[in-house]
Amino acid sequence: MYCPFCHNEQSRVMDSRVVDSGAAIRRRRECTECGGRFTTVEKAVLTVVKRNGVSEPFDRDKLIVGVRRACQGRDVSDDALKRLAQQVEETVRSHGSSQVNANDIGLAVLEPLRVLDEVAYLRFASVYKSFESAEDFESEIRLMRRKDREDF
Repeated sequence: MYCPFCHNEQSRVMDSRVVDSGAAIRRRRECTECGGRFTTVEKAVLTVVKRNGVSEPFDRDKLIVGVRRACQGRDVSDDALKRLAQQVEETVRSHGSSQVNANDIGLAVLEPLRVLDEVAYLRFASVYKSFESAEDFESEIRLMRRKDREDF
């Protein structure tokens, strides 16, 4: 890391902190040449490992597009979808790992989507959980109603 004072390439990390719910790392550094102290902020990259083993950076917009499909024709605002995506990202980042399985992202979507819109939840769950029959829907509705009773 270049020192902003003397442009020396060597610095020593004095302190590191996770900020923005794990989205970044703030480091307090000291130049080994001039002794100047400065702070750097590095974005913590969250990598999604897909079912086929391919890794790609987490993309909040891609998550919104997927959930928007489940909300098609429903009265769900773009702001609500953005809040849901932020909540999901915070949830998966809170596990402390820089890598997350795509499956874990799907799991993190389910509960906030159930609270946001039950029909959209059922649509999303039917794809995510690979429903094969009406019985699968009935079972999920029973589970959803049980959770609703527990919330009150």
